[in-house]
Amino acid sequence: MLFIVLVPKMYGKNTYETLSADTLLITVYLFITIMLGGLFIFCIETAWDKLQYKEQMKGISEKFKLESEKLQQITDAVQLNIMSMDDSGYVTELNEFMLKLIHRHYPELTRETIMSQPAGQLFRKYIDEQTYSRLEDIVRSKQRTNAKITCATSTYQIYTEPLLRDSGIPGGVVMIVQDLTEEAKLRSELDNVERLTLVGQMAAGITHEIRNPMAVVRGFLQLMREKSPGELDSYYQIVMDELDRANAIINDFLSLAQTRVSDKEMVQLHLIVEELSPLIWADANLRGQSIELRLNPSLPLLMLNVREIKQLVLNLARNGMEAMDPKGVLTLETRVNEDRVELMIKDTGGGISTSQIENLFVPFFTTKNHGTGLGLSLCLSIAERHNGKIAVESQEGVGTVFTVSFPFEKEESAATTRLLK
Repeated sequence: MLFIVLVPKMYGKNTYETLSADTLLITVYLFITIMLGGLFIFCIETAWDKLQYKEQMKGISEKFKLESEKLQQITDAVQLNIMSMDDSGYVTELNEFMLKLIHRHYPELTRETIMSQPAGQLFRKYIDEQTYSRLEDIVRSKQRTNAKITCATSTYQIYTEPLLRDSGIPGGVVMIVQDLTEEAKLRSELDNVERLTLVGQMAAGITHEIRNPMAVVRGFLQLMREKSPGELDSYYQIVMDELDRANAIINDFLSLAQTRVSDKEMVQLHLIVEELSPLIWADANLRGQSIELRLNPSLPLLMLNVREIKQLVLNLARNGMEAMDPKGVLTLETRVNEDRVELMIKDTGGGISTSQIENLFVPFFTTKNHGTGLGLSLCLSIAERHNGKIAVESQEGVGTVFTVSFPFEKEESAATTRLLK
């Protein structure tokens, strides 16, 4: 357009003095140019606005996706079974814990299957009519509810909360399911423990009171024995032996039922074994057996009740000697194994079968002809009062090893040893 206008000027001609075809053409060109330029600018601005809007929506979409993923991770991390449903009863979302809970009862259901149809139709064929009716009422009410239901052998607490739209109208419901099965079992076990504790206290009181009349009976038996003919001595002896056996059972039972906190002191385990060694040697000599001591003098100090530990060592040592024939060898060894002090009592007896090992520490279970079945239970009770453990290894025809271990803190024990020195 500039060329058309300027060329006549260059040759001294005035093209616009009269209305000519060139003038009209130039006017039309100018008008079209202005219109096309404005249209072009409008298109550029419109395209730019759309591009900016698209980028903005893309950012919002990505942010929404990130927030949705974050919310899903949070609901998956929360140890609650969460599921949401819409107005039609379709499952819209469920977390991993809810999926695992459903798989516990219905392992064939997948997430896609659960979310492809209304929850009522999905679960109706799996649960009884009464439970289904209760669940249906809970979901349909679209109210905040709290109900307990039983499905097969499991018990669940169900909480529901309506999902509100912007207008405040319910638009679905979220359901939180809490598994109370283990809690119900634990509560039942605690009730049983309380009853057993009460029975144990009553039994301990009764057995304590029984010892008094038993002592009177034994005293009168001794008097009657002195005034009776000599041929009756064997009968009196049998009765008194049985009274002594009953008294021993009562003493073991009372020791086993002891729940009071025992007095403890810092002491080395090998010193307790050394103090008992003369008594153990004497018992072994009467049986024609021998004792071997392998005591570690550098054991760390332990917080122990000396009287109870002596009782534990004597019970295990005498059990080992009773299991051996003459010429048998009983070995007592102390050692440090990582963060525990161990006492090993090994015999060369006939060993114990696997089925008997499982019941060794059960009260009143015994493999002896005249045993009470409370000795090992008492030993385990003493060990547990000292935070200790008892392990048994046995091989039939070879022998048995009882290992009693007590924990200790290495740094604390070293500091106490330095202090005592």
